[in-house]
Amino acid sequence: MTKTRPGLPNHAISSMAYGNLALGGPPQWGEEARQFGREIQKNLGLEPMADPIHPAMAKLVTPEEDEARMRAILPPWQKNYTSDDYTDYTWHCPTARLYVGRPMLAPPRPDYQYPNWVWNALGGYPPAIDPTIIAAARAIAGSIIDLLSDPSGLAAAQDEFRQRTGGGIGGKNWVGPLLPKDFPAPIHYRWPEYVTTPRGEEWWIPEGA
Repeated sequence: MTKTRPGLPNHAISSMAYGNLALGGPPQWGEEARQFGREIQKNLGLEPMADPIHPAMAKLVTPEEDEARMRAILPPWQKNYTSDDYTDYTWHCPTARLYVGRPMLAPPRPDYQYPNWVWNALGGYPPAIDPTIIAAARAIAGSIIDLLSDPSGLAAAQDEFRQRTGGGIGGKNWVGPLLPKDFPAPIHYRWPEYVTTPRGEEWWIPEGA
């Protein structure tokens, strides 16, 4: 499976997912995460802030506003964002893609950029990263409950899927995986050999493999 298809929108299920994100609320960070952020700022020679978490991390953005922001940085011909294979899923069932931002620190001035290790540190510290996971989990769980308990919401998502695909999977507007029928699957390559060297563990592909 490779990313070979553009994404198929489904506004019905996207609205449902956003409604549940709004219902559960954005991530909320406690004092432990803030203190961790202040320690990072102190170690960078910055004046620690009372609330170092970037304020944008706790704000909701509607799907329409997020789409407009994304379009502003993409070339006009590009329909989808990032290299994820989520676009392939959209052709098999109604799909929504949910973003909850990774924790970030507020910059001390507009032109300041934190080094990359700050991003990694915040992502590996439970009090900083867990609130984002919990916020996403609430939105996903709420959407699943809606799909199970609200026949009209499920029907709207399925109806839109059938309309956009021209009849569902295999419909007149449905797009299958964009690989030619005679494309040979590259399954004949062997695994590399793993060896121990004075430099540590390495691997190599044997000649003629």
